[in-house]
Amino acid sequence: MANALFAPLRLGSMALPNRIVVAPMTRSRATAAGVPQPIMAQYYADRASAGLIVTEATQISYEGWGYPRTPGIHTPDQIEGWRMIVKAVHAAGGRIFMQLFHGGRIASRLNRPMDADVVAPSAVKAPGQMWTDAKGALDHDEPRALETEDIKRVASDFAQAAKSAIGAGFDGVEIHSANGYLMHQFLSSNVNLRTDRYGGSIENRIRMPLEVVQAVVSAVGAGKTGVRISPGHKFNDIEEHDIAKLYGAYISALDKFGLAYLHVMRPLHEHAIDPVTMARGMFSGSLIAAGNYTPADAEKLIAEAGADAVAFGKAYIANPDLVERIKRGVALNIADEATFYTPGPEGYVDYPALVS
Repeated sequence: MANALFAPLRLGSMALPNRIVVAPMTRSRATAAGVPQPIMAQYYADRASAGLIVTEATQISYEGWGYPRTPGIHTPDQIEGWRMIVKAVHAAGGRIFMQLFHGGRIASRLNRPMDADVVAPSAVKAPGQMWTDAKGALDHDEPRALETEDIKRVASDFAQAAKSAIGAGFDGVEIHSANGYLMHQFLSSNVNLRTDRYGGSIENRIRMPLEVVQAVVSAVGAGKTGVRISPGHKFNDIEEHDIAKLYGAYISALDKFGLAYLHVMRPLHEHAIDPVTMARGMFSGSLIAAGNYTPADAEKLIAEAGADAVAFGKAYIANPDLVERIKRGVALNIADEATFYTPGPEGYVDYPALVS
């Protein structure tokens, strides 16, 4: 039987030649002003044989900025930088969605070229530290709790970023509602301590993320919009004590939008509920699974209808020709974790490809 990874797939209005997805991965190769560099065009174009590329998390505003040297989509120079990348990917025959991101409390103001408040659902400081190019590792900044009017503005910022991405040529956008960043912080039971209509009950905790999704869908269309979630993922000190009920409500609400896809990341730690299986039973649209799947695991998951596509992270860092390597059944390059976030070409565009 043919490998299920190589069956075509339709996501929203887009046809994919295979079901192998480049997962969104921060690589920190933009300028200090968040402008994508030419080396990034090479990086993404080298991976154009994937069914779909989802870019690294891309901040929607200065307020959403967390890490150093990460790209944005809110200034003219950033938009033009991304336009160059999209052209390169399309010229190589690929398809590419931009992941839209607001880091919330996971931030340092020193990483921003223009000052803006660090914000969160509530004034709960994140534990641990963040790297800054200016002063090395520092504690996360103390966040300010978002006011009600701020929440409406954040949704508007997401919508404008989506319009800018589509204007730059992207095939669609993915809303980052995972991994402990702002939208996930609203879903949480330890960072969201609000007592207004955005906190407390499950209905209230999913309200802000759903308003963001509605704003983006209204701006660019459901067929060009995906959403990423990570139920039970504890990254960035997130707690969710009621995962089944919380995501039962959230996924069911997301299903009503007619999204291009739902992208579900399973936790890398031990977990009681498999979120991919949970989501498959609640979401009627296309489902992308992520979370340390091997090619064999991914093929089995798709063949058994557990997901429609699988996203690969570290494997795609080290193997720009991952599709061809899986086809041939050859060994994969091993990713060098020491160069994941360092500037320059090393560990970014210098992994060897197969000889034709």
